[in-house]
Amino acid sequence: MVIRPPSEADSILLQVTLGCSHGKCSFCGAYRGKRFSIKDEAQVFRDIEFARESFTEVRRLFLVDGDPLIIPQERLLRLLERVRERLPWVRRVGAYANAKALSRKSDDELLQLHAQGLGLVHMGVESGDNGVLSRMGKYGDAEFILEQGRRAIAAGMKLFVTVLLGLGGVSDSLPHARATGRLLSRLQPDCIGALSLMLIPGTPLHAEREAGRFRELTSSGLLWELRELLACVELEKGIFFSNHASNHLPLRVRLPKDKAAALERIDRALRGEEPLRSESARRL
Repeated sequence: MVIRPPSEADSILLQVTLGCSHGKCSFCGAYRGKRFSIKDEAQVFRDIEFARESFTEVRRLFLVDGDPLIIPQERLLRLLERVRERLPWVRRVGAYANAKALSRKSDDELLQLHAQGLGLVHMGVESGDNGVLSRMGKYGDAEFILEQGRRAIAAGMKLFVTVLLGLGGVSDSLPHARATGRLLSRLQPDCIGALSLMLIPGTPLHAEREAGRFRELTSSGLLWELRELLACVELEKGIFFSNHASNHLPLRVRLPKDKAAALERIDRALRGEEPLRSESARRL
């Protein structure tokens, strides 16, 4: 199974790594059973040739799995160069880029990657609360994540980030929402995607829930958290989404102009005046 952002549904998916080099987030089951490795370069080049024959109308390409930027710089530059040479119609190359992988590239290396065609990175922020980040096993604290996101933006890349509603559980819902909103305001990404926590059997956080040490938010709790987070976000320009299949209330908010209307829609949902996605329809 290949993991990709919803916005990359129509992109060429070029697998260049397997799994995630960090692999310690307690909520994440995306790469269970996958030992991290970098895919053989010759195979990746053969896959590019397949794309050249099969996807001549597709203008976007996305590098998967978890964190392709962990690939050594010279090899990654060769890959991007091959994409430009063999798929000249591709107008945008995107990739997942966690804070760990970004931190291992110098500023000059990030500029090189952008010049060679890497125009967009997706980064999982998840939370702006250091306590939540630590308990969930994320790599680095909020300031570290902020710094790495800013470095990607400074290199000229568009930055799409994801945050995870419900990650603080019942006890830390408001601190999680408010700290995350403040972090996003400081970061000023191009796009924010808010997903809702769904516990996956076999993950450490699922075991915490089963043992009674983690209390999940109800649908109304997730809505209150969504409202608090969005109220705290101040973007000069950007888009806020909560339209992932895990969310109860799909939103697409162009900030700042649509913020007030979006908050009113959440309020209507909290009053029971706006239909929600059923639990049975929610999925990752």
